[in-house]
Amino acid sequence: MSIEDLSTDVAPHDPPRPVRVLLAEDQVLIRDSFKLLIDATPGLAVVGEAGTGAEAVFLARRHRPDVVLMDVRMPDMDGIEATRRICADPVSAGARVLILTTFDLDEYVYASLQAGASGFLLKSAAATELLAAIRIVASGEALLAPTVTRRLITEFLQGPRPAPAVRDLGDVTQREREVLALVGRGMSNSEIAEHLHLTVGTVKTHIGRLLAKLQARDRAQLVIAAYEGGLVAGQDGRR
Repeated sequence: MSIEDLSTDVAPHDPPRPVRVLLAEDQVLIRDSFKLLIDATPGLAVVGEAGTGAEAVFLARRHRPDVVLMDVRMPDMDGIEATRRICADPVSAGARVLILTTFDLDEYVYASLQAGASGFLLKSAAATELLAAIRIVASGEALLAPTVTRRLITEFLQGPRPAPAVRDLGDVTQREREVLALVGRGMSNSEIAEHLHLTVGTVKTHIGRLLAKLQARDRAQLVIAAYEGGLVAGQDGRR
């Protein structure tokens, strides 16, 4: 049997399912530009468009997207409350929410993470950054390592803020607390490994255990745990 004969016996692979994106943005021009960009990108598809927070919650239940691009300021219901409802609803909880923000919205960073957001992206980001962010969040990773997001979190932690809820870290080990504190500071796995003189594989193991012990859905929720557990302090030393 020839190579050609063998090739005809192999069934073609089905194309992978595209990452399904829900757009939640009240400004039509911005929403349309996002839709054109995403739909023109192989492997990504827009499955719904919402102009209000309430519409975003409804469409998230209907379409069960992989990623929701969520503006913070929207009529009817803001993006933080919409995020909270989407992430708390068993029907739509599988969606990862990527918050669209601007520099003057730094105070919403903590509230967005607490509501269940998996990351942040500036509205002024380049098209390549937007597409990469969607893929990162869709893969189950939190968008916390990029410089701009780290700066947002750092500025928030250094500024005036309400006292956080107190979280009991329970059976989290001392080493895991060290890893958690560095996650809370926005470090990547490789940076944590270098800081603690560990392998990247060991860091990933610690993070996996932290996710399980703290019942966190992703890395973004570990930032909340680090803050509420008193492991992250601002520039003034407050925890």
